[in-house]
Amino acid sequence: MTTTTAVHDGVTVLTVTGEVDLATAPALDAAIETILADKPATLVIDLTAVGFLASAGMATLVAAHQRAGDTTAIAVVADGPATSRQLKMTSLDQVFAMHTTLGTALASFKS
Repeated sequence: MTTTTAVHDGVTVLTVTGEVDLATAPALDAAIETILADKPATLVIDLTAVGFLASAGMATLVAAHQRAGDTTAIAVVADGPATSRQLKMTSLDQVFAMHTTLGTALASFKS
């Protein structure tokens, strides 16, 4: 699993590639923690290049949401059976603003 961070129109985007499982979830957690330490207003976690999302990865997303609190709005980009299906089956789509593309996620934060 790899992560990259970029800023698009003032929105911090964390792009995740590969598999998020018990072995790689701590690296994802560390990447999110680094971003949240800067207290961005918004964070989009793009999972469209993730081929497998285990429960450890979902727990990492929940922990990030809890750490962000009211300081940082978090949205998740997930599309397909490897990511969005699990998030919907566990009702995490009710916790995060979910989008099927990065473009729609970025557009949701425009004033």
